[in-house]
Amino acid sequence: MPPNHTSRRQKTGTATSPAEFAPSTRVLRQFRIVFNAVKTHFRQVEKTAGIGGAQLWALSVVQQRPGIGVGDLARALDVHQTTASNLVKNLAAQGLVAIDRSGADRRTATMTLLPAGQARLAHAPMPFAGVLPDALSALDAQTLARLEHDLGTLITALEAGTSGENTPLSEL
Repeated sequence: MPPNHTSRRQKTGTATSPAEFAPSTRVLRQFRIVFNAVKTHFRQVEKTAGIGGAQLWALSVVQQRPGIGVGDLARALDVHQTTASNLVKNLAAQGLVAIDRSGADRRTATMTLLPAGQARLAHAPMPFAGVLPDALSALDAQTLARLEHDLGTLITALEAGTSGENTPLSEL
């Protein structure tokens, strides 16, 4: 390659091939694509359903499992119980779910979907759980194992610990 090849490319506006970038740059670009896909889906959810992605996912779980408790909802969404409780309070305040505390232990609440919640789900884009969980669930076990190992290595390099592991993506 002539020494001025890069400057000639910049002058003519010719795009640089992704293979010409360092591996770290190519991977960074892949992360950008993933984050953009997730962000775009959450924007579409908010635009069409009028609620956030985590709220939509919670509504869909309540629809699938009428009478579910907060603890079971937290496990289904893989979030902390406090996060699930806050989601439920918000959904109830919007009139999307009903909370029933009629059992023997009044502290235990169960939820059912109200017609307004059903209407939100009917107008919301799929997948309700979000595009990243949906895509991950479609991957084979070997690919998931590689991703888990490699992302673990990246998390260690970031010195990120486990902070945020139970935070819904829509709330990041």
